[in-house]
Amino acid sequence: MEDVKCCDSCDCTEAASTAGTEGIGTNSSSTTKWVPIVPRNFLLPFILLTSCFAWWGLSNNMTDPLVRAFTGIFDNLSVFQSSMIQFAFYGAYFCLAIPGALIIRKFSYKTGVLAGLGMYIVGGLMFYPAAQIKQFWFFCLAFYVLAGGLSILETAANPYILKLGASKTATQRLNLAQSFNPVGSFIGTMMCQFFILARLEGLKKSDFATTDAFQSAQLDVVVLPYLGVAALLIMIWIAIAIVKMPKEKEIVSPENTFLKAIKRLSSNPNYVFSVIAQFFYVGAQITVWTYTVFYIETQLGLEPSAAMKYHTVAIILFGVTRFLCTGLMSFIKPAMLLTIMASLGALCTAVVVLGSGLIGVIALVGISVCMSLMFPTICGLGLEGVSNEDTKAGASFLVMAILGGALITPLQGFILGNTNPNISYIVPLVCFLVIISFALFNLKHKKRLAQG
Repeated sequence: MEDVKCCDSCDCTEAASTAGTEGIGTNSSSTTKWVPIVPRNFLLPFILLTSCFAWWGLSNNMTDPLVRAFTGIFDNLSVFQSSMIQFAFYGAYFCLAIPGALIIRKFSYKTGVLAGLGMYIVGGLMFYPAAQIKQFWFFCLAFYVLAGGLSILETAANPYILKLGASKTATQRLNLAQSFNPVGSFIGTMMCQFFILARLEGLKKSDFATTDAFQSAQLDVVVLPYLGVAALLIMIWIAIAIVKMPKEKEIVSPENTFLKAIKRLSSNPNYVFSVIAQFFYVGAQITVWTYTVFYIETQLGLEPSAAMKYHTVAIILFGVTRFLCTGLMSFIKPAMLLTIMASLGALCTAVVVLGSGLIGVIALVGISVCMSLMFPTICGLGLEGVSNEDTKAGASFLVMAILGGALITPLQGFILGNTNPNISYIVPLVCFLVIISFALFNLKHKKRLAQG
């Protein structure tokens, strides 16, 4: 059992024990005693870490509709080319997850959180020079730096939340923290709808003396919200830096190398399948949300800002359902709940492919409801049974799986550009089938372990 300090200057291991819960990285020997999702002595750190889930949700959902916006700002930019924003954004997750794991392995979870937030801030500030030089590639670079910070932040925050209490409630605790991700998603969606898309639609080329002046005004609309978010995050960074956080007393053995951790993880079939499932889940989520505006425009004939209202409803339902699913996990096994929701998600996606008009749009909104619990649940199920010494490496590969958003999104964009939005949703349909397979595998895997 590892000792836990709630700060660098005091020893709160005893407090964790007397609270009837586990400290960081411990396992419970009791299966009958009620265990709180978050121990009282870890409540403030939990709240601070949970706020980070909202900040990356905000950024993700501000970014998704910009694929549509940039096609109107830069001449001759195709849907596929504009989707390179998502390639840069989610490609950064892949590239920075392992460096994030190495940071928290060498230093601490808190250091990883601060490093991730810091890089997030730098990426947001880079939007200003990107707008000044008016080059699409510079925006892609800014998104890459910003998302690289998110990758490190998620690599640190997800396993940290899992360890702030009993292993019995780890998946439920992560779902609770992730429930605030849609809160940020909602804020990001509203900011994009009212501060970006609606204002872009209000700009008329005829009101400007030159095409260059018109483009500058458009880019100013895009950049201002990102600069505002960066300013807010500077204050958040300072708050987390000065607050004392739980810290593991962990001595990493020289023999326990990162490569050996990878070797152990690769021999764990449940973990390996969880990484694959996470890859396809993120691909499904990003494709569904990125091309929502395109689909609704064709089905209902609405302007982008009006179409975003349906997306806003989807984000609200996504958040509400995640809270509900967190509660349901007290009565339904997480893997079983994942099976049910992924199956419903596949059904809704099939309706989007085959349907049209308002029915197709309602089904599209329904997909977000079904996706609500998937990311944290796949993460929690994948890290079940993974040793404390391998958790950091394990979390990094689950974050790297977000590469699915970088690779699968352009694939759907290519199909959309050559057929129609309906047919393109075959891509997330395949993704949901993979998730169903993982959930069923996890159930069978646990059954085999229980039978010895």
